[in-house]
Amino acid sequence: MNIMSKRHYQLAPNLSICRIVNGLWQVAGGHGHIDHELAMADMQRYHDSGFTTWDLADIYGPAETFIGEFRRRLLREKGKQELDKIQAFTKWVPQPTRITRLMVDNSIEAATRRMDVSSLDLLQFHWWDYNNPYYMDALKYLSDLKDKGSIRHLGLTNFDTEHLQMITESGITIASNQVQYSIIDRRPEVNMVPFCRKHNISLLSYGTVCGGLLSEKYLGKPEPSLTDLNTLSLQKYKKMIDKWGDWNLFQRLLLVLDSIAKKHNVSISNVAINYILSKVAVAGVIIGVRLGIADHIDDNNNVFSFNLDDSDFESIDEVSKNANNLYEIIGDCGEEYR
Repeated sequence: MNIMSKRHYQLAPNLSICRIVNGLWQVAGGHGHIDHELAMADMQRYHDSGFTTWDLADIYGPAETFIGEFRRRLLREKGKQELDKIQAFTKWVPQPTRITRLMVDNSIEAATRRMDVSSLDLLQFHWWDYNNPYYMDALKYLSDLKDKGSIRHLGLTNFDTEHLQMITESGITIASNQVQYSIIDRRPEVNMVPFCRKHNISLLSYGTVCGGLLSEKYLGKPEPSLTDLNTLSLQKYKKMIDKWGDWNLFQRLLLVLDSIAKKHNVSISNVAINYILSKVAVAGVIIGVRLGIADHIDDNNNVFSFNLDDSDFESIDEVSKNANNLYEIIGDCGEEYR
């Protein structure tokens, strides 16, 4: 795929998104203190640089209220034309219990109020326990709200292929599924990607740079302990790398990625993101933003400046052949959450 010409992706007939999505999990905690005013200023910088698509959730601390505040400031300072460029995707993550229509109505109304929108661009639904059957009731109620216009599009988060198929066969239209997908974690390629291609469902991938481990910072460095890693993301994805292979194999991968990065005059993270964006069914990659703490705008822009060639893919895939099969160890997409 020609990545340079694909900065945007048509997720649905009336919804075009930036293929690098700003992830707001970090504002929920565990990634450093977030100063509100610095955060608003950074959100404006991301927006002005063309990164206008945001991923959030009702469980991401103040993420939805951050979007609401940013929208109001943008309207006040730059007008409706600029405001209309934003796409904000949230998630509803209820506890697995009996779900009523009133619960769904109240939850979606609260999200629209916090985000200061008349309808949600994409509502992504997550469910913790497949043994609790009320997720189908929740999805039917959400689908009704989509028909009424409160939700423009309905997506999922961390659903496996089996349950995605059950939902699809029930007649509920799903636009996307958000799953972990990286050079390290290729579980989506086993069952999820073929199913999504067949049913015109897009993937939004996260964990693509392993919380920052897929970067020059860790090239040639001794293996860190979990206490050496100062964010929840780094700790989470170090555990995933431990399942994938050992630190020596990870260093081999970083060396290959570094060689490819230097060839294209980009960063290791750029190569890791570009690799996943080149995969079929992938609409976008969610990259966490540490608002007011770290700025990755210039580096993210470089993702669209080059295309990996066949030799690049072959070099990356050759290292991956020596890794453990995460599908056999963990299971299908999202199984680590259940």
